[in-house]
Amino acid sequence: MATDYDSPRKTDDELTEDSLQELQARRMDKSSSTIDIDPDDVAESLELPGADLSNEELSFRVIPRQADEFTCSRCFLVHHRSQLAEDRNGQPICVSARPDDFRPPTRAG
Repeated sequence: MATDYDSPRKTDDELTEDSLQELQARRMDKSSSTIDIDPDDVAESLELPGADLSNEELSFRVIPRQADEFTCSRCFLVHHRSQLAEDRNGQPICVSARPDDFRPPTRAG
């Protein structure tokens, strides 16, 4: 949208008056017009996230977990071993899902 910088500018009071008038006009328009919406028509046009996709084919290849990867026991995502924060009770935890009380092990030396 182009702006004409040479045109006279409105003051804050003029802008407030204009917006009040516009709001009042919109309120009058809304009260005078009522839209009849059939809820059944609306429901039929929506596509739900759990829709049946059994006839769809996968368009990508699934690669199994590699030897240098692990599945986080908290977020259940597969990460590279460089993302391993700790191994708590034999359960690997990634750096993104590690608990707040996590302290990296200190090195003896």
